[in-house]
Amino acid sequence: MDQDDIKAILDRVLTWPPERQKDAAQLLLVMEEADANPYHLTEAQAAEVRRRIAMKGGAVLTLDEARRHFEQLFREGSGGETEER
Repeated sequence: MDQDDIKAILDRVLTWPPERQKDAAQLLLVMEEADANPYHLTEAQAAEVRRRIAMKGGAVLTLDEARRHFEQLFREGSGGETEER
């Protein structure tokens, strides 16, 4: 697909109903934002995320719950002393 093909498609989008035009613009903005993100998963990482999302019965913790859990593990592992931050 070359530049002329893309321009033709975008010209056709302008003939669509306003709601569909808005949908198309939002989709393109999401794609643009994704390209600007410096963090990208490899295909293997993305597959692992999909696998974990699909797992049934997996524990889900909020960020605060996870922090408390790790702080407790740290305290237990260091004899109850915590490091000053």
